[in-house]
Amino acid sequence: MDMERIHSILNNKEKCDVFYDDRPVWIQWVNENIAKVGFIDNFEVKDVFIPDLY
Repeated sequence: MDMERIHSILNNKEKCDVFYDDRPVWIQWVNENIAKVGFIDNFEVKDVFIPDLY
């Protein structure tokens, strides 16, 4: 995924499915090439590289 797509998702009011390592996540914030994501299936939070999101 790229920054343009991340901003499109964050500014969109509709639900968009985002995954990291085959797990659904929600994007909390982004900073250059890192995104802080929360996993939907538990309370885990992780910093990940934006290109690793899909």
